[in-house]
Amino acid sequence: MSSLRADLRAAVEAARDSAEAEGEFRRQDGAAWPPISLERPGRPEHGDYATNAAMQLAPVVRDSPMRIAETLKRHLGLPPGIGEVSIAPPGFLNMRLDATWVAGQVGAILEAGPTFGGVRADHPRKINVEFVSANPTGPLTVGNARGAFVGDLLCRVLEGVGHEVTREYYFNDFNAQVLNLGLSVQARREGRPVPEDGYHGDYVAELAAAVPDEIWAEATAEGADVGSILGRWASEGVRAGIEESLARLGVNFDVWTSEGSIHEQGWVTRAIDQLRAAGHIYEADGATWFRSTAFGDDKDRVVIRSNGQPTYFASDLGYIAQKFSRGFEELIYLWGEDHHGTVARNRAAAQALGFDADAVQWMLMAWVRFVRNGVEIGMSKRSGEFISLDELLAEIGPDAARWYFGSRATTTGIDLDIELAKKQSAENPVYYVQYAHARCSSILRRAADDKLAPDTGEAAQLLVHPAEQALVRRLLAMPDVVADAAERRETHELTHYCLEVAQLFNAFYRDCRVLPDEAAEIPLSQARLTLTAAARQVLANALGLLGISAPDSM
Repeated sequence: MSSLRADLRAAVEAARDSAEAEGEFRRQDGAAWPPISLERPGRPEHGDYATNAAMQLAPVVRDSPMRIAETLKRHLGLPPGIGEVSIAPPGFLNMRLDATWVAGQVGAILEAGPTFGGVRADHPRKINVEFVSANPTGPLTVGNARGAFVGDLLCRVLEGVGHEVTREYYFNDFNAQVLNLGLSVQARREGRPVPEDGYHGDYVAELAAAVPDEIWAEATAEGADVGSILGRWASEGVRAGIEESLARLGVNFDVWTSEGSIHEQGWVTRAIDQLRAAGHIYEADGATWFRSTAFGDDKDRVVIRSNGQPTYFASDLGYIAQKFSRGFEELIYLWGEDHHGTVARNRAAAQALGFDADAVQWMLMAWVRFVRNGVEIGMSKRSGEFISLDELLAEIGPDAARWYFGSRATTTGIDLDIELAKKQSAENPVYYVQYAHARCSSILRRAADDKLAPDTGEAAQLLVHPAEQALVRRLLAMPDVVADAAERRETHELTHYCLEVAQLFNAFYRDCRVLPDEAAEIPLSQARLTLTAAARQVLANALGLLGISAPDSM
């Protein structure tokens, strides 16, 4: 099912072009047309859609917005469904849906079924989304959970509009933290105190007890780098545990890439050589530097230290080149908000390597505070004091977790009240939405027991009550909500949309009797059963995009 908003935007663009063809609009100095935008007005009396195209066109055609709006209206060839177009100062075109057409759309929603809400992007792309990517030095904590939820939801939405998406996890098995993990495992195995900068959690003792004899023999052989050998082994074990935790969450990755593999396969060396050949690498103070200031960074960056060891940024260089070599047209990274400085140097690196800097995007996520009974819960892998993702899921379940982490913009901090998330009541928004879906299913089951079924034919035209109309109009907005989420790379409006649909359904159920008391009410009842079925379908589709279950009973 196409997006009505997209059809209306095309109609306004056609009206603009028609007015130009007839000489009513004359662009000054060959200026480009500004893009046409359509929005939902904040107040219902202003219609269902509005455009400020007249104000956008005013500087280009050198005329007043009100006269431009009148011209657009004369040339406007409206798609089916628009019942009225009006003009409001200082030049808005307000469009109102025809109530009869709205009522008839419940059948179209049901016909689309599970595909309703999906729209096709104008230019589908091959996109790599890297998220979570927590160091494999301990189990995933609740602090890592936001990246998992936001990343998975973003991938679902991008796929929902036709992009080809690869989910990728990048784990750092090539750094000092992994070395410290290995030394911590050694200390536990030998019964010694863990080094001060090591890892103290109980999971380290479990790793120490599980070291295979052949790995221990290799690590403790004369001249062996015990920390690196044990660290690489332990980090792979932790990585496997991370994969299992994410699977319980319903998050699965297509590709797992290690930092070590980027070096072993020569990507870092080739990237540095390419930058050197282009004049972007120089030597100073015994180190090798990337001239990132030439691309807008605030200072140049070291890629090879004076001791000959590559920096973490050197791995980033190789990783960007490796990703683009796989044919991706866009790279999206989901990182914590403390990575602002890292973004500039990586964007500079992508540009210096010859890639489109705009094809590499970063989403920086604000932190999450976890609260129980009003008290914040602190966490640190190094000290061993943290709540694991598995523990969180055991307490509140994946549905509630997905909702809470998906319900805020990525740049907005979250206070997750664990006790509230566990409640099965209207106070808990995910429970409220799921209960609305279950109520729809219950109504339809009761109707079937009475030999009543939805009717998508003429009976649907009876859906003219304000509560019915409000619900159908919001159901029809799902394609726009999904398209906006994919375009803006922000998905929190999906949870808001689910909540709005649930609230509007409950208002409809309160104000409109669905099951009949007498035979004369049967046609209207069948129409309302159709609307109930459409609401259930949309709730199921939207919850499915969120990765949240849509129960038929609760």
